[in-house]
Amino acid sequence: MGEPAAKTANAPAGTAADVPADAPADAPADAPQRGRPRSHRAHQAILAAASDLLLNRGLSAVSMDVVAERAGVSKATIYRWWPTKESLALEALFSEWSAVQPAVRDTGSLRDDLVSLIRPWARLVGSRPYGAVIAQLIAAAQADPAFAAEYRRRFVEPRREAARAALQRAEERGEIPADIRIEVALDLIYGPIYHRLLHGHEAVTDRFVKEAIDMALNGIRGRSGPATA
Repeated sequence: MGEPAAKTANAPAGTAADVPADAPADAPADAPQRGRPRSHRAHQAILAAASDLLLNRGLSAVSMDVVAERAGVSKATIYRWWPTKESLALEALFSEWSAVQPAVRDTGSLRDDLVSLIRPWARLVGSRPYGAVIAQLIAAAQADPAFAAEYRRRFVEPRREAARAALQRAEERGEIPADIRIEVALDLIYGPIYHRLLHGHEAVTDRFVKEAIDMALNGIRGRSGPATA
């Protein structure tokens, strides 16, 4: 994580003088400083290098050494912002996905709300080998509870929250039953897309997204009481 800072009586500006007074005596010279802004250029270069490795060679190829070499930064700089390669890969993917922000709209129709919300995301995840990347991140999450929580917070919950709001609006206007189990409904809507994305047996197309939403809504609009044996 970097060599200990040299202890000199006349430290030049920008080195020891920048280290907070309460920092450990052996803190690395390039340790994060309170109030110091991140280098945007280095940050973006690291994410770009990690994203390229992730999408073209998989999670196992996201080595801190290789990313540092490609981004032209020190490995200590990467560790300052991301403690593990999994957390770096997650942010690289999040950065890519954030470039496409689905429209969150209240159209007055649950179907139209869901199509406008899900279709742009489905187009994005179907455009590059995201299925393999997501599968690897899910596998990493199974072995690391902390990473699993981060994965759900950044990737799973934002999409579910937007669709959950659409279902709640539909419930309020009487478009779906008032006793709908919203979490189960969300699984019915997103499940087919993830299934096709992860298994890769068919393409995630606009038509498939609409058909999956329509079939889920046919069930959601039906009786939603307790299951019977």
